[in-house]
Amino acid sequence: MKKEEFEKALVEFAKNAAGNFLAKEAALRPDLAGMRIYDDPIFGYASAEDPYFAEAKKPEIIGPHFMTPQEWLSGAKSVIAVFFPFTPKLREANRQNMTWPSEEWLHGRIDGQAFQGGFCRFAVELLVKEGFPSMTPPLDSRFSGASPSVKDKTLQAFYTSNWSERHAAYAAGLGTFGLSRGLISRKGVAGRYSSIITSLAFVPDKRPYKGVYDYCNNCGACIRNCPANAISAENGKLHYPCSEFLDSVKAKHAPYYGCGKCQVKVPCEDKAPGLTP
Repeated sequence: MKKEEFEKALVEFAKNAAGNFLAKEAALRPDLAGMRIYDDPIFGYASAEDPYFAEAKKPEIIGPHFMTPQEWLSGAKSVIAVFFPFTPKLREANRQNMTWPSEEWLHGRIDGQAFQGGFCRFAVELLVKEGFPSMTPPLDSRFSGASPSVKDKTLQAFYTSNWSERHAAYAAGLGTFGLSRGLISRKGVAGRYSSIITSLAFVPDKRPYKGVYDYCNNCGACIRNCPANAISAENGKLHYPCSEFLDSVKAKHAPYYGCGKCQVKVPCEDKAPGLTP
């Protein structure tokens, strides 16, 4: 299977899948029924043997509990990273009140995540039908969203999982990190990432950057935007105050939660400021 036909099938899925459009019965407001969550996805490819995945086991990156592609899937050859940009309507709504997330954004975070699961299942099915064992880590029973050895929620290391969509996307050439620890793609930071590990050997994409922060211009907009005061120039984003704010949102809107103020009203909202033309 070639990249072009694989991506064409996935873009068509995203354009037409019911999960990418808000169901009437799920809408927090009647006028949100039918709202499209994501624009067309973009893709990046990394070799499953890329040295960066072994580097991620270092404590200063993720930690020894991070699992490499081969640990997730025996015979893994490629990691396919996907960025789903939020639609302009969703982003615009979240710019209106910078102290509290919009209902559109809450739908993007939760209903959008559910759509990503369906998207990844569809991608895995395409590859398996072609004879290539494939999987996506967050849908695997081995996936853990927190460090197995750190129990103190106030510590940064508590919030490290055994697979990272953002680090996979960095390895696949999709973007670099910003002060908010979001990954800035050529379509910006406002969106979500997914990944698929496969035994099909796609040609890896060359990373068009050298440093992990190359696309960030250090403007500080995300620092000023953060309602939890969780971001600073010195420390980047501290996960604990961010998590506490998300808990307060969930207490009011359960099962919905989210924020995203570091992803809107910033120069990197829908583009990469540090990307060389």
